[in-house]
Amino acid sequence: MTTGEIITEKGNMKVSFYDKDAPKNVANFVKLSKEGFYDGLTFHRVIPDFVIQGGCPEGTGAGGPGYTVDCELDGENQYHDRGVLSMAHRGRNTGGSQFFICHSRNNTAHLDRNHTCFGKVTEGLEVTDSIEQGDRIEKIIIHESED
Repeated sequence: MTTGEIITEKGNMKVSFYDKDAPKNVANFVKLSKEGFYDGLTFHRVIPDFVIQGGCPEGTGAGGPGYTVDCELDGENQYHDRGVLSMAHRGRNTGGSQFFICHSRNNTAHLDRNHTCFGKVTEGLEVTDSIEQGDRIEKIIIHESED
């Protein structure tokens, strides 16, 4: 199982990734994280009781890594619950580097099977709640095991 830590100026969020349900999206996020792509980027979109979104190199919500990743919507864990990491996109199969973390299930059901869920915050949900627009991702550390 692949796990990681999203280290922010507000604290750390530990994440478990959905290796089986979204292998391409997990691999993409892991690759970008290991390359340092996310280091210093901001959470450019924060909507209370909905999501915090980051991963745009421009800080505007319009940027990406220069390529796209296909959606993976058929796995068992494709439900946007509190703490779920999901791939942001501008239409099916247009994800890249932008991701969001859900605050709650209240306003996210319409995202199910439209955006790829690829992980979940397992520790540090209070950090997710404290993130404000413009807060920085210091870095993302990935831990891979052979399980």
